[in-house]
Parts: sequence; structure tokens; C-alpha cells
Amino acid sequence: MLFVKNNKICYSFYMDTNQKVIEQLKKIGIKQKAAEVYTALLELKGAHPSRISEYTGLNRSTVYKLLVELSVKGLVSELQKRGKLYYQIENPKRLVKFAENQVQLADERLKNAQKVLPDFLELTKLSPVRPKIRYADGLSGLMSLYESHVLEKEPYEMLGISNTCELTKTFPKKFVSDYIDRKKKLGIAGRAIFPDSEKDKNYLKEFYKNYPKKILPQIRYVPADFFPYKNEITIYGKNKVSIINFKQKDTVGVIIEDQTIHDMMRMIFEMAWTGAR
Repeated sequence: MLFVKNNKICYSFYMDTNQKVIEQLKKIGIKQKAAEVYTALLELKGAHPSRISEYTGLNRSTVYKLLVELSVKGLVSELQKRGKLYYQIENPKRLVKFAENQVQLADERLKNAQKVLPDFLELTKLSPVRPKIRYADGLSGLMSLYESHVLEKEPYEMLGISNTCELTKTFPKKFVSDYIDRKKKLGIAGRAIFPDSEKDKNYLKEFYKNYPKKILPQIRYVPADFFPYKNEITIYGKNKVSIINFKQKDTVGVIIEDQTIHDMMRMIFEMAWTGAR
């Protein structure tokens, strides 16, 4: 059977059993395209690069590069045939050797990491004023970041500049409710600045129904048209700041643990709070 790949007519070696071979090769540590080339050679019993390119749908320069890589790994052999380079697979037992080499290489890397670890620990001790920074991406990462807000041991005042419309799009409703319950148990009070959209104005009514009035967050608003931000800054704990980008295709966040940055962001918040309604 023939099919089209990368605007080329190719053979169906990607299908059925040969696709299983490719997946098995990937489990050994061979990357997708290299596995396709190896499987093509296995199917063809050897071939010129041009034939492999035709068979796989990969462009010729990519095939040449992959053949060199497989040759260096000892998985294929290179010879001259009719004055042209010709390739064929080596004994499949070489796959086991390749895997053994990968294990050996991983062991060497582990030993090297263990050797240099004390040096790196000493370097971190030499920079006590350097901020601690942790990154988070994807939904699970952002949920972990948010949970850091409620891991403090003592009550505190949380300050935030947020877009709750984007927040509730990003997090499941139950997660938001559970997060607010944990804030309530810890006695966390707060102030926040939101855009003046209807969704943001109804946020407290929807999620803070049973929150104690004495620590219920105070909210001020800024015109959504003039400040169309889709991010969030939270100043929390004694010395932490979290920043989240709620852009749907690229949700990322960061936690900065540093007293100077925390205090500076707090001053910026107070200036914004003064100017908000």
C-alpha cells in the first residue's frame, strides 16, 4: 500500500507491525526518525539513502544525517555498492550493546553529578542574597504554585492583582473552592485589585460566601478597558511573590522568595491600591 507523507508517495512500512517495531526501538532509546530509518533498512534488507528517503518520506539530507548517527552507534554498516554509499543493519544483537552503553553512560553521568554536587552546594552558600526562584508550567504546576499560598504556618495578609475571569477559566471550580477553604482555616485576610468586569465583580459572591467577614478580602477595581491584563501577581507569606501568566496556550508561573523583592512589590501594590476604585 502507498500513502503520502511530506508531499511524497511512500510505502506503508509505518503501518501495523512495522509501527510496532518503531515503538520498540524508541523504548530502547532510539528517536522516532532514526527508528523509521532503521526499520526501513530492516524491511528493505539494505538500501541506498535515496531509496530510504523514498521509502520513509524523510528528505534525503535528514536520512544521511540519521544514517551517520546509526552508524556511529554501531547499529548500521556503511559500504560502497555500485560506486555509491549503501547501508544495511548490523546484527540485531548490537541493539542490546547499544542499550548497555546507554546504561553505562547514565552511570557515568550519575557519578560525575555526585562528584560535583559538593562544589555546587558551596557555590550556593556563597550567594546568600540570591533570590530563590521556582518555575511552574501547565495546570498541575500552577495548582502546586497556588497551594504554596496556603502552606504558610501563620496567618498573613495576602495582596493580589488578578483577573479572576482568567483564573476561573484555568483552574477547576472545586480546586478554587478548596483553596479558599484552606485560606479560611489559616485565617488569611487579603486585599486585591481586579478589572471592573461583571465576572470579577461577582467573584466574592460566588466563592467567598461563607468566609468570615473580619478577614473577607477587600476589593478595588480598575477599568478593564485600560488595564486588559491576563496575569496575576500575589504577594504572600513573609517574603514570597508569585506571578502567573493565564494565557491559555502558554500557562506559566514563577515563585520568587526574596525579602527585597517582596517588599518592593508590596510598595507597588500600595500605590496601585491608592489609585484603584
